[in-house]
Amino acid sequence: MAANMVSPRPVWLVPGVRTPFAKVDGGLRSLDAVALSVPVAKAMGAQLAPGTRPDLLAWGTVASNLGWSNLAREVLVDAGLDGRTPAFSTVLACSTSMVAAFECAGMLGGDLHLAMAGGVESMSRVQIALSQGLSDWLRRLTQARTLGERIDRLLAIRLADVKLHVPGVKNRATGKSMGEHCEEMVKAWKIEREAQDRIALASHERAVKALATGFFDDLVIPAGEAARDGIPRADTTPEKLARLRPAFDRDAGTITAGNASPLSDGAAAVWVATDEGLARLPAGRPRARLVDWEIAAVDIFQEGLLMAPAYAIPRLLARQGLALADIDLWEIHEAFAAQVLCNVAAIEDEAFVREKAGVAASLGKFPWERFNPNGGSVAIGHPFGATGARILSQAVKELAALGPGKRAVVSICADGGLGTVALLESA
Repeated sequence: MAANMVSPRPVWLVPGVRTPFAKVDGGLRSLDAVALSVPVAKAMGAQLAPGTRPDLLAWGTVASNLGWSNLAREVLVDAGLDGRTPAFSTVLACSTSMVAAFECAGMLGGDLHLAMAGGVESMSRVQIALSQGLSDWLRRLTQARTLGERIDRLLAIRLADVKLHVPGVKNRATGKSMGEHCEEMVKAWKIEREAQDRIALASHERAVKALATGFFDDLVIPAGEAARDGIPRADTTPEKLARLRPAFDRDAGTITAGNASPLSDGAAAVWVATDEGLARLPAGRPRARLVDWEIAAVDIFQEGLLMAPAYAIPRLLARQGLALADIDLWEIHEAFAAQVLCNVAAIEDEAFVREKAGVAASLGKFPWERFNPNGGSVAIGHPFGATGARILSQAVKELAALGPGKRAVVSICADGGLGTVALLESA
């Protein structure tokens, strides 16, 4: 599925703000998904011109909670934003808040000109539930009207149903974790451990430098016990990374805690606007036009779980008549350093691009010097629902600094064999 965003009426992305990203059970551990989102939504609302409001709010999270069905509306209400603003929730695994931005872009026009798109993940507050069988039994028990019915239903409980449902970070259809799937991709594409560790090291070095130079100062707000990102490590070295044991395949694996993104907490948002919507935002904020986007899916029983971007990127570039070298900035989500390497290997492979992505043109070599200049998810963290808005805001700021007419590709892989890609152009 694809959508061409080129139109007489441009759609703009403007950087929003996010909380610091923290490792699970770290500085954001006391905040659930709503509480973690509220500071971001409030800070976004404070940027608006007096007397104005967004026309839409789209928000999402991957690990859902039984306490609400429309997270976006709960965030809007608790943040004290104008209750007349429609708010809806969305989810697409790691691409959740990126898809929220795409959805908003498609809805703008007519009387709708400005949307707040974002997402959150509170991995420290994932809700453990009753098993379905135990839930069914308990519901029937509470519906009993007489003492006899209560006794009958009480005795109907099955010991096999007396258990809890503990969510896991794994694919439901295959039963395998993301890391196990990525190890399969590593073997298929013959990706070396040393190459993965090099990406991880660069991610930390660039994120640490960005923190030191103030790149994130206007993108990150305090929340909970965290005032700034706590995951980037200045003491990361090749030697330390090399000593880490494989996390998913103990015997022959290459993916470690050092070259994979950590389980993280955090919330993030980005503005989506028409020309009229930009007038409600602070003057001088960086902006980039959302030129085009692509969403792709692969058969996870035939292709690597995280390989969808390798289908989406060639299709998007071919539609725009572009090659890899024509893109001035690449922001690629580092779910695993290996996943980045696998997808890049695929889009450089003419046979793969032609036979699988269905694109006849040769795209050339990937320009690694233009990749994730301020660090990626390995170093910054990966709260599933928040990564899309984080990476879009970061890319828009980076792209604006390059000057007008520059292009960026933002790419995210997602569970279920899904991937989303955006093409941006600086004003």
